[in-house]
Amino acid sequence: MPSFGYKLSSEEQDAPSLVRYARMAEEAGLEFAAISDHFHPWVDRQGNSPFVWGVLGAIAEATERLRVGTAVTCPTIRIHPALVAQAVATAEQLMPGRFFLGLGSGENLNEHILGDRWPPTAERRDMLAEAVEVMRKLWGGGNVTHRGTYFRVQDARVYSLPERPPPIYLAASGKRAARLAGEVADGLIGLAPDPDLLTTFEHAGGVGKPKLAEINLCWARDEADAVKTTLEWWPNALVAGELVAELPLPRHFEQAAQMITEDDVRQKLVMGADPERHLEVIQTYLDAGFDHVWIHQIGPDQEGFFEFYATEILPKLRSG
Repeated sequence: MPSFGYKLSSEEQDAPSLVRYARMAEEAGLEFAAISDHFHPWVDRQGNSPFVWGVLGAIAEATERLRVGTAVTCPTIRIHPALVAQAVATAEQLMPGRFFLGLGSGENLNEHILGDRWPPTAERRDMLAEAVEVMRKLWGGGNVTHRGTYFRVQDARVYSLPERPPPIYLAASGKRAARLAGEVADGLIGLAPDPDLLTTFEHAGGVGKPKLAEINLCWARDEADAVKTTLEWWPNALVAGELVAELPLPRHFEQAAQMITEDDVRQKLVMGADPERHLEVIQTYLDAGFDHVWIHQIGPDQEGFFEFYATEILPKLRSG
């Protein structure tokens, strides 16, 4: 049975709002939530970027059933994998069995802040694979010393460990990343209904593992309002290709987004309040093979979105 979730958009929402929306997602009948882990928002209009690990502690206290995970954390440059391992162990202790760790190779937008070199894509994948190795060593208990290609750990021990570590899901937009997810992770996170990507993942060891996906859309009573909201709050949804990983500042995304038109938004994203359009786009991801789908509601009207999904969308998804 597919599982349906909600995106906690750290770029658009401050910490208290994220906690409130996590509780509302649970009350609306959504089963899980994915929270972004950024240092910067994509564009200045979004205006937020709280520290995800502090927010997760508050969400753990505010919810009872909702599964919550990062989507996604980059455990390589801005924050060392040993520190991520400690943060994750604490999050899992606070919500046992309800936390998952989504990982990715990162974006220059967030990872350049300490002045470190921004590596090419293949090197970032290798760094990610080694980071997973480091974290799993630390979750195994005892003192850990690691001398790797990219990371050093000296006599480190995570003392506050959960009964069992949470699953790791790797984000993948191409076949090499999907292959890595199949080899080293417990599941895959995708952004497009691409069955070939999932086939690559399964051939690399992903058979039977969860496959998660994010859908960006904007519910509003009027389609025109939804389009305007998207162009104002989330124009980066249509910034494509290598720019997403390479642009270093929000103003660069704003400049790239100037080329995006209202027609682009209408053609590529679901806008408005037609239930059939929402159901149709979700079904494309299910048909591609994803078994966990979360929705990112663009813009400030989260309450209207929850009411719409609780009454118009989730009952139909679960009945058919």
